[in-house]
Amino acid sequence: MSDTDYIDAEVRDGAIKIHGPEGFEGMRVAGRLAAECLDMLTPHVQPGVSTAELDRLAREFILDHGALPACLFYKGYSHTVCISPNHVVCHGIPSDRPLREGDIANIDVTVIVDGWHGDHSRMYGVGRVSTRARRLVDVTYEGMKRGLEAIKPGATLGDVGHAIQSYVESQRCSVVRDFCGHGLGRVFHDAPNILHFGQKGQGPVLKPGMFFTVEPMVNTGKPQVKVLNDGWTAVTRDKSLSAQCEHSIGVTETGYEVFTASPKGLFQPAILAEA
Repeated sequence: MSDTDYIDAEVRDGAIKIHGPEGFEGMRVAGRLAAECLDMLTPHVQPGVSTAELDRLAREFILDHGALPACLFYKGYSHTVCISPNHVVCHGIPSDRPLREGDIANIDVTVIVDGWHGDHSRMYGVGRVSTRARRLVDVTYEGMKRGLEAIKPGATLGDVGHAIQSYVESQRCSVVRDFCGHGLGRVFHDAPNILHFGQKGQGPVLKPGMFFTVEPMVNTGKPQVKVLNDGWTAVTRDKSLSAQCEHSIGVTETGYEVFTASPKGLFQPAILAEA
């Protein structure tokens, strides 16, 4: 069975799954908790705090709310969140390293609530952030927004990728090709792959009930990345800055629904949204 077949199932089998009202409700709950977790971390992202401490806070928050951290022990990963500062593209491992004034960092969390996965990431600024770093974050968020706006029944995944790529490259930044978004629901990483680049009209056609993430990674330099010897941490090859943001969404009859909207309106922190 190809990854463009549509079935109503909840196992990892390479097929794109179509979900009904129960799935939407489950994803709303899981997505909201993921967003609440990152809202909770916002005041703690300060110069001098270690990424391990932020990981601890996230794990306690998730467990205290009766949920499970999806990344903990996933394929041998031993932390709750991924924290990726500066030239780290994704999958940065929490450690005793303190965040420094001027850093930018992506924090990525996935929670499991009653079997449903809420997957969400956003950018944080540490103290005073440079104009260049702030511009990169703004381009990344706008690129993701344009990708979301392309989502509707009858559109294709190529439409989504093209909307992101065309904007990002018009701003003299680059879209990472090595990593992509993914289907999710009761399965953490499922079909289809969501590329953040592409051509209009290509790829699977979007149908109501599809759930997936949109999570572009954008570099100020070239798009090439490399994975460090720890097997997880991906960095830009040219050491340029990288940013990422991610929402979990469901395709509706008329467009899309964001499951991971910030209850406090903190998806893009004010320090990074300033002109």
